[in-house]
Amino acid sequence: MTPPTPKAFPVSWDQFHRDARALAWRLAESGPFEAIVCITRGGLVPAAIVARELEIRMIESVCIASYHEYKSQGGLQVLKEIAPAVRALGDGQGKGVLVIDDLVDTGKTARVVRDMLPNAHFATVYAKPAGRPLVDTFITEVSQDTWIYFPWDLGYAFQPPIRDGAPG
Repeated sequence: MTPPTPKAFPVSWDQFHRDARALAWRLAESGPFEAIVCITRGGLVPAAIVARELEIRMIESVCIASYHEYKSQGGLQVLKEIAPAVRALGDGQGKGVLVIDDLVDTGKTARVVRDMLPNAHFATVYAKPAGRPLVDTFITEVSQDTWIYFPWDLGYAFQPPIRDGAPG
């Protein structure tokens, strides 16, 4: 038996910008936030948009590698920890810190960052059911078998109609 083909969910730059601004709109009532910690690389773009909209100047990153060959999630590797000055904000456990990523998928990456900053507010633009419980705020939920194609990963090319066998 052939495994099911994942559903495709391509996101344009315009759509992603709208969704990231919608995330900022929701987060405006959850603050105030002293800093943003973005999970790289996917969290860089939404963090920049949210930081602008909420006028947050302190932006830090935590670098975690989880996807390999852009297709499969493998073992997690923390490449860069959160700076001690940001970890020390608020209660020293993340209170007043906003953690941003593009997507929570299985929740493995989110769990690692939650362990670093257990009291931070965790926000993603998109969420899948397995990781959804780890996120405080998100905009769009997609099924677990959906593959989101982010605009920074795409080029313009012909797409065959779904009826002709293209992933939906």
